[in-house]
Amino acid sequence: GTAALQIAKAAGARVIAAAGSDAKCEACRALGADAVINYTTQDLRTELKALTEGKGPDVIYDPVGGDLAEPAFRSIAWRGRYLVVGFAQGQIPALPLNLALLKG
Repeated sequence: GTAALQIAKAAGARVIAAAGSDAKCEACRALGADAVINYTTQDLRTELKALTEGKGPDVIYDPVGGDLAEPAFRSIAWRGRYLVVGFAQGQIPALPLNLALLKG
């Protein structure tokens, strides 16, 4: 995830990083994240909506999967992209396929 953050920043993207602890959030900030979300203490969908002025992110890079995959996918912008890189959390999420239709 940290490499993706750095590549996205180098490409000129606005980066919103999500992590599971305050220490990891601070590490993401130190690497250049424009905003961070601690998904153990904050609601991911609510925060993404607020940070993107209701639009949702254009691209989500997900190396973790698990319980946050569906809320993240539901948050993407119209015609957004969801990049699945792995399932580090162990559980492979099952997303309702109608979400892909709803997001274009």
